[in-house]
Amino acid sequence: MDWLTANQRYLVAALDVLHLRLRGGDGLEDATRHRDDLRKAMPAPPALEVIEDGFELSDFERDLLLMCAGVALDTDFAHACAEAQNAPERTWATFGLGLAKLANPYWTALTPAGPLRRWHLVELTHPETPTVSALRIDERILHALTGVAYLDPRIQPLTVRLPEPGPLPVPLREAGEQVAAHWSRAESGCVLLYGRPVPDLRSAAVGACTEFHASPVCLRAADLPKAPEERDLLARLCERETVLNGTAWIIEVDDTVLDCSRLALDLVDRLDVPTVVISREPIVGSGPRVEVGPARADDVRAVWREALGPAAAGLSAWIDRVAGQFDLGLEAVDTAAAEALAAPETGAALWDACRRLARPSLDGLAQQIEPRARWADLVLPDHQLRVLHELTAHVRHRVTVLEDWGFAARTGRGLGTAALFSGPSGTGKTLAAEVIAGELRLDLYRVDLSQVVSKYIGETEKNLRGVFDAAEAGGAVLLFDEADALFGKRSEVKDSHDRYANIEVGYLLQRIEAYRGLAVLTTNLKDTLDPAFLRRLRFAVHFPFPDASARAEIWRRAFPPQTPTDGLDPAALAQLSVPGGTISTIALSAAYLAADSGEPVRMHHLLAAARTEYAKLERPLTTTEVTGWTTA
Repeated sequence: MDWLTANQRYLVAALDVLHLRLRGGDGLEDATRHRDDLRKAMPAPPALEVIEDGFELSDFERDLLLMCAGVALDTDFAHACAEAQNAPERTWATFGLGLAKLANPYWTALTPAGPLRRWHLVELTHPETPTVSALRIDERILHALTGVAYLDPRIQPLTVRLPEPGPLPVPLREAGEQVAAHWSRAESGCVLLYGRPVPDLRSAAVGACTEFHASPVCLRAADLPKAPEERDLLARLCERETVLNGTAWIIEVDDTVLDCSRLALDLVDRLDVPTVVISREPIVGSGPRVEVGPARADDVRAVWREALGPAAAGLSAWIDRVAGQFDLGLEAVDTAAAEALAAPETGAALWDACRRLARPSLDGLAQQIEPRARWADLVLPDHQLRVLHELTAHVRHRVTVLEDWGFAARTGRGLGTAALFSGPSGTGKTLAAEVIAGELRLDLYRVDLSQVVSKYIGETEKNLRGVFDAAEAGGAVLLFDEADALFGKRSEVKDSHDRYANIEVGYLLQRIEAYRGLAVLTTNLKDTLDPAFLRRLRFAVHFPFPDASARAEIWRRAFPPQTPTDGLDPAALAQLSVPGGTISTIALSAAYLAADSGEPVRMHHLLAAARTEYAKLERPLTTTEVTGWTTA
């Protein structure tokens, strides 16, 4: 006989015993013996016993609950209650009836602090007259007694769909095992799990529940009730489900939602059952913490190979690249793999899908720059070009050298790649970052440090955290303009603002050194930077003001091949003592002038554009600089 059938037969027998107690008469001893025989034959404890033990009910409280269930399930039982109360209209259970007819009665069984009402097992319709008020069983508890399992409808709208249990990457599996171990040691309580995208943490939490032999249910903290009394009711309902279904609770915190973590922690403070709070960033709260660190390269490759299936055999190089560059959750990996497998150029499509899925949201913190420049657009001395190529190679082969070849264990520095680009304005610092981002097929974001740095204590660190947290998954190229705004030479610490400024500098360096992408700091004033900070950067490239030869080369490359030109003299144009950025601006303005006149770009268009640009810069255009330029 299956448990459900046996449980229902046992419940009927238990109700028969109680029925005879209410009505009196013969047969009580035989009915009790029959009930006990059914219990001995059951493959697992009946639901009534689970509820009695789980909520620590006394015999009297158990029989009160059973009496309420009998009224709900059997009309004859309801009439027996009416007869026992000498009131034909009272076809319901009352506390007074229980005090009169049940064994070992006591008054405090129905106080709000007692388990029957604390756990909302029964409801007293008129608490001010407890002995004659109708006593009704909670619907969820009634169905639980019959052996029907489901989640309380008052909890269901708050739940989040969970992934099916399955094989997990090593860091997620180990984190789940740690959470389960904490539960086993404490038997209950809350664990804080953080450090990865929330979908990955869900998978780790489900793994913890599987390890703990618990049924997982996930609630979104942002949807939790705002009123404390409603959260208290929710906590009681959650604890009830743990007793009834062996549930462990996963509370999902969205770091971007105001008060989300506060609501989550307030709820778990009211719970005394296995609970894990998951969040991308650590939150302040009591209880053990488990951080899910970055996956090892081999583990990430294994996830990609599983997602790509048979096609993975021909995509080894691409798998190495995406595994090293992008920090995607399991759901995003599956999405990227599906998109790539549906495309004709699977490898390139895989990279592009990862880049899109990892693209950060940096509204208000950074400006995205579309990388269009190529190496041919850079006019720099050979040494600077060579260092830029080395820098690109560092980013491209970071995982191979640091993880596969073992250098990560030997370096005491962070594993990120950071560079300083210094030099006068317009000498190609941003252009070089564009070239590198384009070469690596990565997104490029410009962060103006002068805007990120705040006069309010703690705000700068918060802004920087927002930039790095958002960009981390895709390893985008981050271009921090005006590094001198934060990295100026340190002076004596005189007040709390100075101390916090040093903390902010330290925080930025820490995040740069750990960043999986490329972080580039730019400055026009290298001499103002603290040498101690410069030593912690892996690369430093100085962009010199271009000499006449370099300016002539920049002019030769200033116009796209499809631009019509006539009679341009790069050597004469190079007399204009301006950096490459200004040359590009003048070339573009001249092109507009030529287009407006219906002509190819000529020297006189460039002269007019140069005069406009110099006027904007409030700088005189000397005769020496335009000698040999035609004014026709």
